[in-house]
Formats: sequence, C-alpha cells, structure tokens
Amino acid sequence: MQINPELTTSDRSFNYGDGLFSTVRVSRGQLQLWPLHLNRLQQGVERLNMPAIDEQQLTAAAKQAITAPEQVLKLLLSRGAGGRGYGAGGIVESHLHLSVAAMPDYQPWQQQGIRVGIAQLKLGCQPRLAGLKHNNRLEQVLLKAELAATDWDDLLVLDAMDRVTEATAANLFFYAGGVWHTPQLDQAGVAGVMRERLLSQLQPQQGYYSLSHLVQADAIFLCNALMQVVPVRQLADKVYDLGPVRAVQNGVLD
Repeated sequence: MQINPELTTSDRSFNYGDGLFSTVRVSRGQLQLWPLHLNRLQQGVERLNMPAIDEQQLTAAAKQAITAPEQVLKLLLSRGAGGRGYGAGGIVESHLHLSVAAMPDYQPWQQQGIRVGIAQLKLGCQPRLAGLKHNNRLEQVLLKAELAATDWDDLLVLDAMDRVTEATAANLFFYAGGVWHTPQLDQAGVAGVMRERLLSQLQPQQGYYSLSHLVQADAIFLCNALMQVVPVRQLADKVYDLGPVRAVQNGVLD
C-alpha cells in the first residue's frame, strides 16, 4: 500500500471511483471509532477484491496525518493505478490518500434538532455495493445539490423501491412502539460507523420501512461519525418528540 502517492490519471479511483473512503472524527487528538472505521475498510476491501491492506501501516499513517486536536481526517483508498479499461488485472498495490479539514460545529443541531424534507432523487438498488462507502458517490452529489435548493437542513432518501434508506450523508433511526428501528442496508445506502456502534447499543429492529412508518413514529434521529446523534424535530409536516433521542445522545456524545 502506497501512502499519499502522486495522483495520476491512471488512478482507478480517479477514473472509475474504484475504491473506498472513510471520514474520521478526531477529538482531543485521537481517532474516534477507529476500530469500526478500520473494520469497515477491511470488509470493503474484501468485497471489492482490492489488494490487501496492512492495518498497522494504515493506523500509523492515520495517526501521523493528524495536525490538530479537533478536526476531520479523510482516508481515501484507491485500488491503485492501472492501464486503460475497466479490467483491474495486474494491480497489486493500493493507494492511500489522507487529508484533514476543520471540524464542523454540530452542537446547534445536536441541541435543537433539525428539519428534514423528502428527496425526489431515489437511490439505485445494487446489493453487491449496498452498505459500502465506495468512491463513486454521484447520487450523493446530486442529493446535496437538491438539498441546496431547499430550506431544509437535510433530506430523507428513499431507494428505487420507495423504502426509507438514509439521509444525504447520515444514517437514520426511528422510535416506534417502544422500540428503536433502522433501515436494513442490503439493497442500497451506506452502513456508517456510528450506525454500527448504535446497533450494539440500542439493539434496534432492522427492516424495510416506508414513509408511513416514519409518520407514525414518536422520534427520529440521524447519525454519522462526525455529527454523532442529531434529533429530527420535523420531517416534512410531522413534528417529533426529542425526548427519546436525548437518552441516546447521553450515551454517545462526548
């Protein structure tokens, strides 16, 4: 695995989005949820049949890339550089690119909750790629453009079968019947590391849900590695109770 090599036009990620990435929250100079990020990268490498990665080398490179106590670290893993065409034969070494950015302030969202609309764009269903945070994110680019044309804080996204999947860059949980629920992500969507942590903490039911399930829910929150847990105070015309989300935040926010 090459660390921060010079980016060339033969890079597979540049040409085809052939790779994976992870966005890590750095707090007090430490990589947050790092074992979950590392595990997801390893699973993605295996599912995409990419060259194996050295976990110790990757961890050392990630720690060395930190330049401030509070920031965002992005790791982009490309399959590597190859010849013309889709075929990836002969590529034996992946390329790891690391970059840092300032950490956004999500405290207002965490404290006050957010307003969420319904996206018109729907996610394509592809079980072979579902759950992966791969480098082809054109659907999310279009979703962010759609969001920018509204006054919502975020958008709820359905898949092509009208199943609730996620937000534009976050996973979703909802509370109904005294139980937490979250969409099953075996057809579309990204399985986030904060979602993974909350699966073990909340033991939610996973399934295929329609918008009607959310309309009948008592509470909703969005989550990802950076903003952690953010309550949804309004989805379209429905207003929600923030109380059940506060209990989740108490076990997550630091």
